[in-house]
Amino acid sequence: MSLSNSIPNIITIGRILLVPVIVWAIASNEMAIAFAVFVIAGVSDAVDGFLAKRFNMSSELGALLDPLADKALLVSIYVSLGIWGAIPRWLVILVVSRDIMIVGAVIISWLFGKPVPMKPLMVSKLNTVAQVGFAAVVLGALGFDIEPAPYDLILMISVTLLTLVSVSLYLIEWTRHMSTIEPRR
Repeated sequence: MSLSNSIPNIITIGRILLVPVIVWAIASNEMAIAFAVFVIAGVSDAVDGFLAKRFNMSSELGALLDPLADKALLVSIYVSLGIWGAIPRWLVILVVSRDIMIVGAVIISWLFGKPVPMKPLMVSKLNTVAQVGFAAVVLGALGFDIEPAPYDLILMISVTLLTLVSVSLYLIEWTRHMSTIEPRR
């Protein structure tokens, strides 16, 4: 792989390195900094995706790193904001539990020698958009003392519903996929 083909991966690794910065900013009550770093992370996600697609710089490593970076960022922000008390803890538990269930299902599939094809569902893409939007509204409201209502409530309800639908559909699909395993005798 040439240096030019690794540029999107370098950008993605940079986004992963921003995760502790955002966690520090939230824990230090530096919400304007957390919001700014979140925006930088979002722009970097768009840039690495654009470069990978537009200039044929996609790679297997990038296909693994990009969703990892997105999950690390969102889970860290949700957990930090939940601990800080800025978002309901039940929502943090729901969002994190969904990701743990999906990762657990993938690991179990591998252990049984029946890997699940990794293709995001449309509802999961919408869920990610809602999660990003909710995090941005909460961080922006805290960082710049802006009243987020009613957008925070609308996005929180969207995240809740889309998370529940997403995990349900993934688990149904995974159960169908795994039901073809022959029982050991």
